Amino acid sequence: MSKLLIVGSVAFDAIETPFGKTDKILGGAAPYIALSASQFDVSCAIVSVIGDDFPEEYLEMLQSKNIDISAIERVKGGKTFFWRGRYHNDMNSRDTLETQLNVLADFNPVVPDHYKDAEIVMLGNLHPLVQLGVLEQMNTAPKLAVLDTMNFWMDNALEDLMKVIASVDVITINDEEARQLSGEYSLVKAARAIEKMGPKYIVIKKGEHGALLFHNEQIFYAPALPLEEVFDPTGAGDTFAGGFTGYIAKTGDISFENMKNAIIHASNLASFSVEKFGTERMQDLKREEIQKRLLQFKELTQFEIELS
Repeated sequence: MSKLLIVGSVAFDAIETPFGKTDKILGGAAPYIALSASQFDVSCAIVSVIGDDFPEEYLEMLQSKNIDISAIERVKGGKTFFWRGRYHNDMNSRDTLETQLNVLADFNPVVPDHYKDAEIVMLGNLHPLVQLGVLEQMNTAPKLAVLDTMNFWMDNALEDLMKVIASVDVITINDEEARQLSGEYSLVKAARAIEKMGPKYIVIKKGEHGALLFHNEQIFYAPALPLEEVFDPTGAGDTFAGGFTGYIAKTGDISFENMKNAIIHASNLASFSVEKFGTERMQDLKREEIQKRLLQFKELTQFEIELS
């Protein structure tokens, strides 16, 4: 079993969907990633920053899931990163109503000594120079470095982003971002173009339409489980990333064949995340529920074709 180092925001979110709205609740990429990865009983640690206003109960909840929080820096007198958003009726698009970077604006991550040898590194969506700074602190090159990014960095820090893309093994982005980064509309062509930038594996997330995994000439597609209701899509992509890296950390196998399994486990966990506001569903998720839904995935995707 491998150690998993998670770098990402720990934040407050205020969310509005057609199903209701919240005040400030636990958000940010890192809690979603870590809560998802913790389902595999791996050793994982979060590197992040919070302000004085961040409740101790949230940290205690993360610790209760055996998530190492020793590298979450609390800035005295500082305020925690805050995002407020509203989802449209189709739940596929949203408007950002407010963003307060607060302590995240000056975040300089410090990797704890006992995780500088982590075999798996998950770089959550942050400024590319912050992500690069984490990789530079590792004592040895990770077995697998996974990058999540977004179109904001493509628009505002492309040169720095290209440096970090060249330094990782896996990049996970959505279909819109893959098209923007590559300049190609076809996702197959987009993946080939991105692979030339450095990563060996490209994961393209398509929301309710599943996810694609590319490696050399190999392609794997995993559907998303059809759900009756999507309550809150916030953090689904981060939950996916946590499931992907958590499964690989547990198995220690970075082959394409094993990544297929990781994609299925990632999609499975993401399907739970959207059922309640914020991280609430992931906090009380039971192992039996995960296994039951994995069987649904199996029934959805496995069949025999008779060739004439």
